[in-house]
Amino acid sequence: MATPGLRDIPLLPGSPRRLSPRAVVRGDRGPKHEQQYLKVPGPRAQGLRGTSTRESGQPSGGGSSHRCSVINNYLDASEQVSSEARLSRMHFHDNQRKVDYVLAYHYRKRGAHPGHGSPGHALAVISNGETGKDPRAGAPGDIDLGPLDTLEEERKEQREEFEHNLMEAGLELEKDLESKSQGFVFVRIHAPWQVLAREAEFLKIKVPTKKMYEIKSEGSIAKTFNKVLQKLSSPLKPRVPEHTHSRMKNLSYPFSREKMYLYNIQDKDTFFDNATRSRIVHEILKRTTCSRANNTMGINSLIANNVYEAAYPLHDGEYDSPGDDMNDRKLLYQEWARYGVFYKFQPIDLIRKYFGEKIGLYFAWLGLYTSFLIPSSVIGVIVFLYGCATIEEDIPSKEMCDQQNAFTMCPLCDKSCDYWNLSSACGTARASHLFDNPATVFFSIFMALWATMFLENWKRLQMRLGYFWDLTGIDEEEEHSRPEYETKVREKMLKESDKSVVQKLGTSTTEGEDEDDDDKLTWRDRFPGYLMNFASILFMIALTFSIVFGVIVYRITTAAALSLNKATRSNVRVTVTATAVIINLVVILILDEIYGAVAKWLTKIEVPKTEQTFEERLILKAFLLKFVNAYSPIFYVAFFKGRFVGRPGSYVYVFDGYRMEECAPGGCLMELCVQLSIIMLGKQLIQNNIFEIGVPKLKKLFRKLKDETEPGETDSAHSKHPEQWDLDYSLEPYTGLTPEYMEMIIQFGFVTLFVASFPLAPVFALLNNVIEVRLDAKKFVTELRRPDAVRTKDIGIWFDILSGIGKFSVISNAFVIAVTSDFIPRLVYQYSYSHNGTLHGFVNHTLSFFNVSQLKAGTQPENSQFDQEVQFCRFKDYREPPWAPNPYEFSKQYWSVLSARLAFVIIFQNLVMFLSVLVDWMIPDIPTDISDQIKREKSLFVDFFLKEEHEKLRLMEEHPRRSPGTGRRSRSSPTASPAPSGRSQLGSSVSSGSQHTNV
Repeated sequence: MATPGLRDIPLLPGSPRRLSPRAVVRGDRGPKHEQQYLKVPGPRAQGLRGTSTRESGQPSGGGSSHRCSVINNYLDASEQVSSEARLSRMHFHDNQRKVDYVLAYHYRKRGAHPGHGSPGHALAVISNGETGKDPRAGAPGDIDLGPLDTLEEERKEQREEFEHNLMEAGLELEKDLESKSQGFVFVRIHAPWQVLAREAEFLKIKVPTKKMYEIKSEGSIAKTFNKVLQKLSSPLKPRVPEHTHSRMKNLSYPFSREKMYLYNIQDKDTFFDNATRSRIVHEILKRTTCSRANNTMGINSLIANNVYEAAYPLHDGEYDSPGDDMNDRKLLYQEWARYGVFYKFQPIDLIRKYFGEKIGLYFAWLGLYTSFLIPSSVIGVIVFLYGCATIEEDIPSKEMCDQQNAFTMCPLCDKSCDYWNLSSACGTARASHLFDNPATVFFSIFMALWATMFLENWKRLQMRLGYFWDLTGIDEEEEHSRPEYETKVREKMLKESDKSVVQKLGTSTTEGEDEDDDDKLTWRDRFPGYLMNFASILFMIALTFSIVFGVIVYRITTAAALSLNKATRSNVRVTVTATAVIINLVVILILDEIYGAVAKWLTKIEVPKTEQTFEERLILKAFLLKFVNAYSPIFYVAFFKGRFVGRPGSYVYVFDGYRMEECAPGGCLMELCVQLSIIMLGKQLIQNNIFEIGVPKLKKLFRKLKDETEPGETDSAHSKHPEQWDLDYSLEPYTGLTPEYMEMIIQFGFVTLFVASFPLAPVFALLNNVIEVRLDAKKFVTELRRPDAVRTKDIGIWFDILSGIGKFSVISNAFVIAVTSDFIPRLVYQYSYSHNGTLHGFVNHTLSFFNVSQLKAGTQPENSQFDQEVQFCRFKDYREPPWAPNPYEFSKQYWSVLSARLAFVIIFQNLVMFLSVLVDWMIPDIPTDISDQIKREKSLFVDFFLKEEHEKLRLMEEHPRRSPGTGRRSRSSPTASPAPSGRSQLGSSVSSGSQHTNV
């Protein structure tokens, strides 16, 4: 049964047959001399254009010249409000009703072409309730409509109908009249209590009840440990009220107008916070239809058709305002969004309260990821220091640096390259030991388990936050169709159906009838888009691989060119490696931006039905393309470089005369480390920080210059004291969390996929994230419009991507250790071929012999500088010597090492996977205390509900004895009728019930 007093407000907008014309009198708001009367038009809305309905009995205001008249919920801008009377920039001009949402649009009067002045009042189209000249009356001075004027008139009519439908849904609107030749208009929207209560019940929003209970404390040992931990971490806690570790929690229950006695509603204006109020208004905006715009559904469709420019909730004031007045935005800026508080914890509860659950979960995830990087950074530094400490004890590098061994190596290129001594690569060999030592194997296993523990702890934190944020048991919200999907469906119906089906578009969509096949897109309709997606993604991946191959060709040709000059011959490897990595970095940064735009375009071609589906498909495409783009050069160095070189006398050539490049004498691991570190640091420094800081500032400067140079009429007094909606409109629009997650996911891949070659990756990731948290915080608080509060239980598809990267990292690290490093060859030599069980003689064991007389004609070194004549040169491979029965064939040692490598990959992968499953099993997804509290909360709520029901029945029985005249009315309704002023629908039973003290 509907609650009394709310029966005349329709449940869904756009249903004029359910709306009765009425006058909502708000006589209890504000001073008496500013008493205002709001009229909501009936279904025909005759006062929307050209006429005005003003309450004749409205007081004159006691001679005040600054009275603010409201006509059909629209502000009459001809009567200005003084700055003294304007107390708040967050409210309507009556200083009572809060602005919950803002719609912005640009208007241009008839004949006001860009660059022209005002055409005069005779040509100005006065909008929405203003008593003025009707533009359709054919007054002198009217001009013919041009194409641009016709489009503007059409958009204006669509706005009028949409705003009328919003008022039918119970919302209250205020906006300035279009008094200039062109400019911006902001439609301010306020949701009264009746609408908030109706929509909160419809959306099943959980709100706190009057019942409070104490959260069950831990055992004595855990309780003592938590007390000590809280005292030690007190300097790191932000000074915000939401960051308290209170042991008390309110029972929450979905809002219900029939159970108002359950809630402690002391003030209707503050019962729902600003984020919840804006979310409710946004839901109404999304489902309100506009028949003039081809029956489009919601504000998103109108924005896509340029009917409105923007729609956004307001920030809670300015973040840098002087004085002691504090709001949530200013508190977030002081305690979270400044670099000076980088050492403090994040006020996650306040972030969630201000921005909603979706953004709150992102920053909670980012905070947990950053904190988990601390132990991995410590272990990585220890592994690096172990390599530094044992560098003098590394026998292979000492043998390689010993000039007495005199290993004469084969030329690195044809003709111009001479024979060379292995001792000349001493520096590279010693540096390789810093990252290629037994400790890296342990670190790889640790990082695989670290990734598993991170994901398990995130699931636990997600459940804990869901419990405290009342997200447990929430239903998935119904998604509205995207404007592009509606357009495609409409085009399909226009093509395939006759006029009767076209008229079907104008029928009511609230009758609950399912769509038939003609009203939705099938796989046949989407097949061209899917085909284009498949072909485009393959093309982009092929483009990435071709660019990587182009860099390889650059390395080969540059190395050959530098080898011709004696002056540059000694630094060929360093020069080629450094320049090639920088080229790779620049290409990756450019392609990242291109691939992001391409992924968005490809997803639009698919025409997903809902925003959630669109976002998931966009994320998958963007991640696939950016993953290949970021990691393909690293995969080449790790697993392919030096594998297809051939041998002296039978080299593999690229094009004509260019040999495939080889690894350094100490292996490719050092080069992999250099490649990984430069790309990782470059992306973080340039893309994540400079772009995020510099690009928004450039956009803001460009927009400011555009506004200054744009022709139009400006109000100097208004520009000196802009309203909050003006300030928020000048900010950047919020575009979603996909870029924020994407850069962290790519970084997570750098940290886990190749950590065996770069143990310091977690350290650099930690340093970046300490800045990234505050950078994102500052962007959300100071540079972006306030996002709509979105309720969600988890981080969605990003968790699956993280889990996939964690599993793939086990395989990649296993192959890095087995194939790229010398860990397996050293083990095989030490336990199978060494005479004394040490690594003495390992370098000689890995070098094969080649008879220089068998070099191809024209490839011998010219003008060799070696003192003695070279008969045999050495090269790194396991091959039979020239004097063997099968010269230059793979030796027995080669097959031994290969089998050991494959065995290591299998053992390493299964061991780490087993340990990961064990960790997953040992750490439950739901913390025990949270699961116990959820069960306890259910039983407590049953007791509380029964107690309140008994109390309500007792009050209903006592009420007739006290006031016999109203006994029948009290028995028929569980709550009293609302006051005429529209205040809270709390009857005597509710008032008495609210006297219960919190337990």
